[in-house]
Amino acid sequence: MPLHFMTSEATEAPVGGVVTLTGAEAKHAATVRRVRVGENVTVGDGAGVWLEGVCESVSASAVAVMVSARSQIAAPVPRVILVQALAKGDRDELAVQAATELGVDEIVPWQAARSISRWDAAKAVKGRERWQTIAREAAKQAHRPWVPVVTEPVTTAVIAGRADRDLVVVLEPTATERLSGLVPSGRDLLLVVGPEGGIAPEELRLLRDAGATVRRLGETVLRTSTAGPAAIAVVSAALGRW
Repeated sequence: MPLHFMTSEATEAPVGGVVTLTGAEAKHAATVRRVRVGENVTVGDGAGVWLEGVCESVSASAVAVMVSARSQIAAPVPRVILVQALAKGDRDELAVQAATELGVDEIVPWQAARSISRWDAAKAVKGRERWQTIAREAAKQAHRPWVPVVTEPVTTAVIAGRADRDLVVVLEPTATERLSGLVPSGRDLLLVVGPEGGIAPEELRLLRDAGATVRRLGETVLRTSTAGPAAIAVVSAALGRW
């Protein structure tokens, strides 16, 4: 499979035209991925544009690609959204990376009651940028035409407020019903993953009262870094994506 790269130039690039990778993307293509003149590659804009082309020139500062084919790929419907609680170390970042590779469409940072990691206003900006960068790189690795958007951090009340229009599914090891038994409703699907210490009882009550459904993945308890990706795999099969 050809190597895949991303640039905003892809949005307007026509067949027969040239799209140029610059900056960090060009350096990565030339020095890390070691693309060569004449090599077939794909280029996207992260918002559905998908180009096929051949490298005409390669340097660490610019990689020129002649476009041979262009397509516009529609965003998946319904969307799968991961609400990921902030976690210590890099566990939440690992969840973002794996979830993107597995096809998540949006990622929502959640400041849960039991989150050890706390984002103040300044840290929230940096944290969101960091998660978005991870998602973009993972989308390139997975050859995805759409890069999931990382939203601003939300509270439990905001998540509960989405239950009137979206299918909100809280992943909870003590739940009696399995996620594999969930029947998609056609609405956007929000998968809510708690932090290392689990979701607090008062948060579960708030989400349940708002109309969220509570499901478990299996008999074992997964880390916060793996629960979301595992759930995405389950619902992807149910939605016919896999």
